[in-house]
Order: sequence, then C-alpha cells, then structure tokens
Amino acid sequence: MHTDGVGTKVLVAEACRKYDTIGIDCVAMNVNDIVCLGAEPLALVDYLALEKARPGLVAEVMRGLQRGAKEAGVAIVSGETAIMPDVVRGFDLAATVVGLVRKNRTITGDQIEPGDVVLGLRSSGIHSNGLTLARSLLLRDKAKPKVLRELLRPTRIYVKPILKLLSAGLEIHGLAHITGGAYSKLKRLGTRADVGFLLNSLPKPDWIFQLIQSKGRISDREMYRTFNMGVGFLIICTRKAATRVTKSLPEAKLVGVVTDSLGVTVSIDGREVEVERW
Repeated sequence: MHTDGVGTKVLVAEACRKYDTIGIDCVAMNVNDIVCLGAEPLALVDYLALEKARPGLVAEVMRGLQRGAKEAGVAIVSGETAIMPDVVRGFDLAATVVGLVRKNRTITGDQIEPGDVVLGLRSSGIHSNGLTLARSLLLRDKAKPKVLRELLRPTRIYVKPILKLLSAGLEIHGLAHITGGAYSKLKRLGTRADVGFLLNSLPKPDWIFQLIQSKGRISDREMYRTFNMGVGFLIICTRKAATRVTKSLPEAKLVGVVTDSLGVTVSIDGREVEVERW
C-alpha cells in the first residue's frame, strides 16, 4: 500500500484555472512509487478536500483521475470529498493505492552490487515535486503562459513499461521513482545494498530546470536534490540484463553505474557533484 498527494501543484492548477490534469498527477505519484517494489497497482481510492463546494472543479479533477487510472491500469474503487472551510484554503488532493507482488519477487534493492548499471527514463517535466520552490521563483510576477503550462504538465506514469520488463523475467535489481528528494532518494536502495551511485551520463536538463536554477541561483547539488532534472525513473540491473532492457524498452538510456563509494554523485560538465552520502 502507498499513499501520496500532489503537494502545492494544486496552487499551479488554481493559477491556471485548469483542473483536468491534476488527477493524473495524483494517480502517478502513487502508482509510480508502488511499482518500485515490483507491485502491480490494483485499486486506488482518492480524497479531495475543498474550502467550499465547487462542482466544476470536482468534475475536472475526476476526469484527470479517470485518465490517470486508465493509463496505469488501476481501478478507482472509491473516494471521499470533504468541504472544510476552517481547514482548507482552495483544495487538496491525495490518494491511496493497493498493489500486488509475490513475496519472492519483491524488489528491495538487496541484490544491487558494484558494476551494475543505472538506466533512466525521461520525465515529462517538473512532475509534482519542487513546486514550492519553482512557484516562489517563477510566479512572483505575472508568469508567462508557457511557464504555467510547463509547471502544470502532468507527471508521467511509468507503470506499464516497468511491468512489461518485470513480466519478461529480466534481472532487475532496483527501481527508483525520482520524486521528492530527487536523486538523494537512491539512499533507500544504496543503504540496503551497501553501495553508491555515479550518475555520469544524465541528459542535459530541460529548459524549465535551467530557468529555475538561473532565477534562483541555485547550486547544482540542490537542483539534483530537489528536481528530477529530466529523468523521472531509474532502473538498476546487471550489464547483461541492460542489453535486454534497452531492447524491450528502447527509451531506457544508460545514465550511470553502481559503485562501492557510498553516496550519490552526479557528473555535470566534467565536474562531480556529491548529492548525498551515507
């Protein structure tokens, strides 16, 4: 089981007065996390809290939830809507998902070892993390429509391509959804296997991340601890398995290697930046 929400991305939806994609984010933030354990998402329940009754907003949010659920192959079996003017300003959206995995097929990261490789799948943009910082930098003045649209772009759902790999019986040692904490989240896997990660082939960050970094004069370390920087999901496997993974999923690109140096290091323009240590 897993539960998650969309954070302050609801404020971006309010700024855009567009609510038909935020439900996709809500589904994505849950199913992308649970599939990291090798679990197939089965059922989801949502919780929508509002300051006041807003039937139009609710209908749009529901459309997004439906689209996200269809893309993830998960059933929305129930939900709850609450109007709480004393607690909520605007609205908040969260959900809980239940998935199924056989115990002997649970992916915990225990099998990761130095020499394994890290493959990355591109993100669809900023996803649903780091929005508080992004908003503080980009929405202080009247934001350009292009920026608002980019911040609202829904989180990519990775369930089907990942389940395809797992159903093929490929030797996957670890999976990571790059969300809150960004690449520092690899600590969950690294501490279990007593390994580290050198990400030396990440793609050039999308323009939205470059804009945020420039506006806020943010260090490379903090950027890679806050944002996905263009890669939303990581697959860790043996070099031998990587050939089959990329054949089955051509978009998966080599972005790094597993090392015996405990921590996460990102190589940027020939410089190595330490993102996390353990």
